[in-house]
Amino acid sequence: MRLSTADASFLYLESVSGPMHISSVIVLEGEIDFNDVFAHFEARMHLLPTYRRKLAQIPFNIAHPVWVDDPDFDLSKHILHQPQSPGTSLEDAIDAAVKLNEPLLERNIPLWRTHVITGVPDRTLILHQTHHAMIDGASGVELMAIIYDFDPKGDPVTSPLEAWQAEPTPSAATLFDRALGENLQTLRDTNWSRLFTPDEARRDLTQRATRIMTDFVTRPSIAAPFNAGPVGPHRRLAWMKQPFSEIREIRRAFGGTINDIVLTVVSEAVAQYLVEHDETVKGQHLRIMCPVNVRTEDQQGSLGNQVSGIFPVLPAWPMDAIERLKVVCTETGRIKQNQEAQALTLLQDSVPEPWPIAFLPNQLIGTPFDPTRLAANLQLPTPPKALRPPNIGPNFVCTNVPGPQVPQYLCGHVVTDQIGLLVLSGTMGFSVTILSYNQTLFFGFISEPRLMPDVEKIEQAARATFDVLLARSRQNADTPTPQEQ
Repeated sequence: MRLSTADASFLYLESVSGPMHISSVIVLEGEIDFNDVFAHFEARMHLLPTYRRKLAQIPFNIAHPVWVDDPDFDLSKHILHQPQSPGTSLEDAIDAAVKLNEPLLERNIPLWRTHVITGVPDRTLILHQTHHAMIDGASGVELMAIIYDFDPKGDPVTSPLEAWQAEPTPSAATLFDRALGENLQTLRDTNWSRLFTPDEARRDLTQRATRIMTDFVTRPSIAAPFNAGPVGPHRRLAWMKQPFSEIREIRRAFGGTINDIVLTVVSEAVAQYLVEHDETVKGQHLRIMCPVNVRTEDQQGSLGNQVSGIFPVLPAWPMDAIERLKVVCTETGRIKQNQEAQALTLLQDSVPEPWPIAFLPNQLIGTPFDPTRLAANLQLPTPPKALRPPNIGPNFVCTNVPGPQVPQYLCGHVVTDQIGLLVLSGTMGFSVTILSYNQTLFFGFISEPRLMPDVEKIEQAARATFDVLLARSRQNADTPTPQEQ
């Protein structure tokens, strides 16, 4: 099975400073024995065939890699015990998980790992790592639904009828021949005239997408300190959680969607952070990359990446929380009306794909000859404020991944918390993952500590902004209407 261009791009963009695996920290109630977790995974591996597949690179990278069965698959290389000192606090254990998440996944085995972190009184932590080339946020949630139970006594799992046997791995010559044949077939089948004579609807969407991308250059976003230089290999995390019931109170009082409220909380927190760090924010704006799931109904249950994105542009200066929510609703409404996600998807699909051979050096990533390892070890100082270049990209990513709204269990123990650890790369030294689970929204704020050493200040400002929205919504609900007076 060959990787799509979208999936392969996460391999090509990867570096020691910017690993491209999607991760989450799961907190479970109670102390679970590592052997029980290992046995739980072992009993379900036949339901996770992709977890037994590894990459097979194509000679000279004339095509994207393919997934092949790993004939030497060893579950003990993927389910790892990480005991902490007895009595370790929950926050210290989460910090340990963030540290464990920093290195690259090994490319010569299936691209996933699960760390079982013990030592916290009455808690067990699970760090899940899966490469972005395998999954996006939506497919990651579907995988978790296989691993975790919805019944505290355990979901019924049917044993395989026969032992798993790996399919033979094609030789390098076979992989090369197949790739060459596919490339020639693609050239024959491509309707090149369609690129130059699109129908009116496609032409309109393409023009919209072109205007969006032009706006990146003509209207650069604020040169924030967390975008001031390339990210390094280390990370810091702050997190918070808010019940859905409180978010519904805000929606009833002021309108908007859950995503609008999330963007209000996060963008206001960032604006306050910028002012606290003496940044010039007057007349400036934030550009936020928000991934959008474009998975169709017939693609449900499939892995890989089916995402587009939107790029809301919001004020970089602090505002009254309710006024910011109104601005956010107006901006997201404009984006929906202009079908910007569809336009960007069409533009992405219309642009000729680069030849994979251009990414041949990527096959060195993770090897002793990895050139990005030197760059990670030789971090240059970030430029002073006056010398920061204009930021023609997004300032940060804010992704909202909906999950199950009922409790999940592992080995009979209930999941209490889920915290997302988002990818950071390039000059994007801060981003946010929002995971929803069991009627709760979990905010995970992650940063590169050279570019943002105090990510906890973002969390504090976000919590304060949410509290203001909630208090104002309750005040609004308690205010009698003219008819009631």
